[in-house]
Amino acid sequence: MNHTERDTRPSLNRVAFSATVHCLTGCSIGEVLGMVIGTAMSLSNTVTIALSVVLAFLFGYSLTMMPLLRGGIAFGPAMKLAFVADTLSIAVMEIIDNSVMFVIPGAMEAGVTEPLFWGSLVTSLILAGIAAFPLVRWLISRGRGHAVVQKHHGAHSMAAGAEHDKKTGKDPHDMQHQRH
Repeated sequence: MNHTERDTRPSLNRVAFSATVHCLTGCSIGEVLGMVIGTAMSLSNTVTIALSVVLAFLFGYSLTMMPLLRGGIAFGPAMKLAFVADTLSIAVMEIIDNSVMFVIPGAMEAGVTEPLFWGSLVTSLILAGIAAFPLVRWLISRGRGHAVVQKHHGAHSMAAGAEHDKKTGKDPHDMQHQRH
C-alpha cells in the first residue's frame, strides 16, 4: 500500500457507536411515546412499562427495516434481519431504561409537564445506550447484530457504486487517480 492509500473503513468503535445510536433512536421514540401515553392516561406503572417496551421494539425494528425495504428487500426477510440485528440491543436498552425509570423516586408518577419526568427519561435513555454499546460492539465484531444488516447496506452501496461506474466510466474508489 503506498502512502496515498488509506483504509477508509470506519473503526469498530465508530460502527458500534453508530449502530447503538441508531438502535437507541428507535428505542427512544417508542419508550418516550409509551411513557407519555401511559402517564397522560394515568395507566399503572406495569401497563406503562409494557406499552413502552412494545413500542420501543416496534419503532426499533421499524427504523432498521425502512432502509432494507427501500433497498428492495421483501417485508419478511427485512423483518428477520431487523429481529436478528436489534433484539438483544433493544432488550438491554429496555431493561436498563425501565429499571432506571422505576427506581428514580417519583419518576413514574410525575406528569408529562414535570421536569422530573423528562429528566428521568433522558437519564434512563442515556444509561441504556451506554449499557448497550459493549454488547453492540461485541456482536458486530463477531459478524452479528447490526453487522448482519450492514452487509445488506454494503451490497446496496456496492451496487450503487457499480451503477456510478457505468455512468461515469470511473471507479470512485480507485485511489490511484484521486488527488489528495
